[in-house]
Amino acid sequence: MGTKMDLGTATYDQVEEINSINQPLIQRLNSGVYNQEEIREIISQVTNERIDPTTEIRLPFYSDFGRNLHIGKKVFINSGTMFTDLGGIYIGDQVLIGPNVTIASVNHRVEPGKRRNLELQPVYIHDNAWLGANVTVTPGVTIGANAIVAAGAVVTRNVSPNTIVGGVPARLIKVIKSKGE
Repeated sequence: MGTKMDLGTATYDQVEEINSINQPLIQRLNSGVYNQEEIREIISQVTNERIDPTTEIRLPFYSDFGRNLHIGKKVFINSGTMFTDLGGIYIGDQVLIGPNVTIASVNHRVEPGKRRNLELQPVYIHDNAWLGANVTVTPGVTIGANAIVAAGAVVTRNVSPNTIVGGVPARLIKVIKSKGE
């Protein structure tokens, strides 16, 4: 299913160590006034990867970890987006992310005695995808290139390239035809 992470393990302790660095950075980011260059610089520290100068990120910006968030070029991330990225979130180029979107790559285990432990499943959002306002993407989902996820949708399954999905749970609305069709 996914990678499991249990409380009290060395891996879990490493996550807490990184969080002790990243959470103050995110809090500082969300409580100050910054231009885009400064925002990208702070988020580059959080992700430990350079955020491309063509990417625009509106505040507030939220992440529970940060080091497993990978953001492509010419990406637009609107305000209030939450990245639960411990399991890995991979955002391609020219992706549009609307306000208050939640992308989760982490879930809790189903077994009652292990519920505080985690299950990690990466999320992939391919080039030129568009996530509308208040979309929720659940762990393990891949959103194909050029796909559109309608506002308010909850995505629990993979989204094919060149499609529009919407609803709870998200379902196919339309296939996007390429130019000339």
